[in-house]
Amino acid sequence: MEYKVKKVILPAAGLGTRFLPATKASPKEMLPIVDKPMIQYAIEEAIECGIEEFIIITGKHKRAIEDHFDSAYELEEKLKFDGKKKLLEEINKLSHIKFAYIRQRVALGLGHAILCAKPFVKDEPFAVILSDDVIDPDYHLLKEMVGVYEEVDCPVIALEEVSESEVSRYGIIDGVREGDVVRISSLVEKPRREAAPSNLAIIGRYILTPDIFRILEKQKPGAGGEIQLTDALKELLKKRTIYGYPIKGKRYDAGDKVGFLRATVDLALKNPEVAEPFKAYILDVAAGLTGGKKETKSLKARG
Repeated sequence: MEYKVKKVILPAAGLGTRFLPATKASPKEMLPIVDKPMIQYAIEEAIECGIEEFIIITGKHKRAIEDHFDSAYELEEKLKFDGKKKLLEEINKLSHIKFAYIRQRVALGLGHAILCAKPFVKDEPFAVILSDDVIDPDYHLLKEMVGVYEEVDCPVIALEEVSESEVSRYGIIDGVREGDVVRISSLVEKPRREAAPSNLAIIGRYILTPDIFRILEKQKPGAGGEIQLTDALKELLKKRTIYGYPIKGKRYDAGDKVGFLRATVDLALKNPEVAEPFKAYILDVAAGLTGGKKETKSLKARG
């Protein structure tokens, strides 16, 4: 199938303060979940949709991202020499992708990060992925959203129901359900609990149209003194329809320590190389926490 959406923006210039001190000099996006950095999960998700060009918005101390997706001659030669064909294929499977890297010199928010990509996107529709929102690889969320965009020819943003205590952490929408989508009527960035119009939160997957750039260029700082994408979408809503797409699968807030650990556990249990021994370890830990006894084989005393 030929898709209209060919480009994706991956903002990766944030300071990663929720993971300090680990992210003092290392990019949060490069934190490994099992055996891949979280940004690679996002890249592979986009590839499934036929996306061909990847625009990564970086900042200081983010060179490791560029290095990860670059060739590694010495390592490749060593793997060839050792006959480790599977590992060689694994590190080279993304070598055909077109990457562009744009430095966001000052962390002025998600809206500003997306605006930095305007010269590369030009007049095309594009996807945005926040890589610390990790989607279960068995659930093809972005592919479904691209399909919705193909039908409605309007911006589409991913939504998830959150608890009332969490609404102040997200952009929140109000709207009317129309089948599998929500026709959005209003958006608000990080509202107070009592002021939230719903518990449908915007999460890190978007299909946007290039007219958002004209709004971002004029957008004034919002919550946190940053250029907020949600505020720009609110302005865009005055001119055109925007749809929300409630997700149907599992999403992890891997920018949060507990969410990162949940993603690590769940994806490890799906990884055939580590699933069985890791599951056994978890059961041992659980037995210890609940006071259960682990059966062990006694060792014979040495004569």
